[in-house]
Amino acid sequence: MEWLKDYWDSVAGSELFIIFAILALGYIVGRITVCGLNLGSAGVLLVALVFGHFGMTVPDVVGDIGLILFVSAVGLIAGPKFFRNFKVNAKSYILLGVIIIAAGAAACAAGVFLLDVPSDVSAGLLSGALTSTPGLGAAKEAVANPGNAAAGYSIAYIFGVVGVVLFVQVVPKLLKVDMEAERARFTAAAGVRLEGKERKLLELDSMGFCALAITVVLGIFLAKLKIGNFSLGTSGGPLILGLIIGHFGKIGPVSLQVKKTVLEAVRELGLVLFLLGAGVEGGAGFLDCLAENGGIKLFLVGAVITMVPMLVGYFFARKVLKLDILNTLGSICGGMTSTPALGSLIRVAGTDDVASAYAATYPFALVCVVLACQFIGMIPL
Repeated sequence: MEWLKDYWDSVAGSELFIIFAILALGYIVGRITVCGLNLGSAGVLLVALVFGHFGMTVPDVVGDIGLILFVSAVGLIAGPKFFRNFKVNAKSYILLGVIIIAAGAAACAAGVFLLDVPSDVSAGLLSGALTSTPGLGAAKEAVANPGNAAAGYSIAYIFGVVGVVLFVQVVPKLLKVDMEAERARFTAAAGVRLEGKERKLLELDSMGFCALAITVVLGIFLAKLKIGNFSLGTSGGPLILGLIIGHFGKIGPVSLQVKKTVLEAVRELGLVLFLLGAGVEGGAGFLDCLAENGGIKLFLVGAVITMVPMLVGYFFARKVLKLDILNTLGSICGGMTSTPALGSLIRVAGTDDVASAYAATYPFALVCVVLACQFIGMIPL
């Protein structure tokens, strides 16, 4: 049976096989429902973690392409209503971006002082709990041992993803939210003011793929723009460009509109490819990382760092700022810089418009998480 073993090795060693096997199994796992909750597309992440643990790999570009497709598609869909919603709630979004990260940093600092978690590991825990790659970069720059920061990031990252994905599902169920009524209220508050007739525009292709590609290209230019050590990164640049292009829908006489059905398909494909790439990378050596770095204690600290800012952000948004539930949950996804949670929230809410709250909060949270990771990393050991 040597030929059978060789045949299986050739199949299992194929990166194409690994990619599509993870996608297929991930969707099956994501459909498993317990107490009315399921992971949906995030099931791909869990399956990818298992594949990564057993040494299977996919090209890094898979996750990068997925992320950029997802945020670009979300921006183009949400763009027509983004600016009005931002104008109405700008102060709330800025406050939430700062408060959510501050709460996470406070929980992380408590771990340093009360549980004797080393500050270099804690800085990594904070970035992982908030699923922030720029935060990890800042943490590595601020600490003497970047390897410890990377270990902390790996330990906290998985719950950082899954915790926010479940949070945006659990809250509406616990509150018995009438999602149809909330969608109507949200849409009415952020509705478009379209005046007059639009003249015929030149379409570059019937599906809008050229417009999508233009959005991605310009988004990468914005993503690479640095002010000091800060940049919007692959998540922020294409998202903001998508919102702008989605809002205006054209450049001069050229249409940059993409059919919504196309964008919805691209959005889903992008999300699962991003989760696949992140999961395979995160699964490699995850159990070894737990065993070598204090294990369950650090995992629990990371979980607390994920949960505290969400709870603080939720109550502040609802009780102080009086935001509706969709704006609240969208802002929490943005404040937690959680792209997978945004995908889950879109599915729960039944509308891509929640991305406007995510996109408005995200840049302010991104700045704060970079600063917070640097601050935690500089605490004396």
